[in-house]
Amino acid sequence: MPQYLALTYTADVDWWAPEQAAELAEYRRFAVDHAGSLRASAVLHPTATATVVRVEGARGGRVVTTDGPYAETKEALTGYYLIEAADLDEAVAVAAEIPAAWGGAVEVRPVIVAK
Repeated sequence: MPQYLALTYTADVDWWAPEQAAELAEYRRFAVDHAGSLRASAVLHPTATATVVRVEGARGGRVVTTDGPYAETKEALTGYYLIEAADLDEAVAVAAEIPAAWGGAVEVRPVIVAK
């Protein structure tokens, strides 16, 4: 069955902070309700913990790292779900239930399976 990666874009917050408890409960409810189609998921630490890696020139070039997010935005990549669904329409229906879709955005992409 095809798989789709649902990338969540929301406010860049500490999901473990007490003020996020109610919203985090919605994500937990989503995970329980869709356990049959979810193959993996994770919450990401805030973008301030990110490290951007670039290689100058080509492979083997000088490795350059930058602290923090790649770009400043209102919404940040904050997590993902790997959804198994019959087709894109079914994956979109599941993604519409992710709380990030209600106040942020969810990007759904088909996963290429190596042969």
